[in-house]
Amino acid sequence: MFRKGLLPLAVVGALVMAGCSDSNSPSDTPSKSGKVVVGFSVYDMQYEFFQKMEKGTREAAVAKGWEFKLHDEKSDENEMVTGAQALIDQGVDVLIISPFKPSALGPIIAKAKAKGVPVIVDDIGGGGAPYDAIVISDNAGGGKLAADYMAKQIVANGKTSKNVASITCEPSAVYAARRNAGFKEAIEKQGFKVVAELSGNSKAEEGYKVMKDIMAKNPDVAGVFSCNDPMGVAAANAVKDAGKNPVTDIVTVGFNADPEALTAIKAGGLAATVAQDPNAMGALTVKLADQALKKETITFGNAAEREVFNPVLLVTKDNVATIK
Repeated sequence: MFRKGLLPLAVVGALVMAGCSDSNSPSDTPSKSGKVVVGFSVYDMQYEFFQKMEKGTREAAVAKGWEFKLHDEKSDENEMVTGAQALIDQGVDVLIISPFKPSALGPIIAKAKAKGVPVIVDDIGGGGAPYDAIVISDNAGGGKLAADYMAKQIVANGKTSKNVASITCEPSAVYAARRNAGFKEAIEKQGFKVVAELSGNSKAEEGYKVMKDIMAKNPDVAGVFSCNDPMGVAAANAVKDAGKNPVTDIVTVGFNADPEALTAIKAGGLAATVAQDPNAMGALTVKLADQALKKETITFGNAAEREVFNPVLLVTKDNVATIK
């Protein structure tokens, strides 16, 4: 089941339970504890998105009979680097990391490689470092889902305008940018025009302002897609404050399936959002970690960047009750 998350930035196959295998396989080489030890360095456990990611990672590791060690980066670059390196020094067999600052991954992965420890990155970014694999949501696919839904709803609403808008996250959010790129490509293929593409820097207050500017300059805009839900809900509020409906007048769609977005959809204050599944993303990193330990071939969605995509789900009033 897809689960809501608090940040920007979906369903994994069945987990493989630990069992008997070739005794020469690296994943069967026990640490001092007698088990494979996986270290997980997480972005910040104060956020629900990463709490769910940790849960998925931990449960999948335990199901394989592995020992699980957690490190909380607490949204701090220095803590990320020193804490992740400490996990490596403690003798973990594999490192999974959701990096607060991807550009600082270099020294972590260098230490891991020197000790023969595979590194799997979960979300946020890889910073160009030589990790073994990175798990990200299918952001471009999510943008396409939003576009397809919006196009159909605009027609269903009886609107003739072909003008829509796109609100982006901060420029450094390179993976999140794929959401807007996927949206633009898909919506334009259906005969619509993106008349405004502005950054709200992932902030609700900026998303509200940007939407007001969009409506002022494009009074016939029929839909808007936002890179994340704080901006999406804020844009919907701007639509309402302008005396219009964010479902039937200007189809407003967000991304993430944050609690505030789900509440807004139920109340008719937001047309839709796109759900990521951080729990499943965590489970997928464990599957990839096992493959890396066994030196098995990993199938990438984008081999050039060693990316593995996790599915996303469109959430509307029709299925919002199923999202937990």
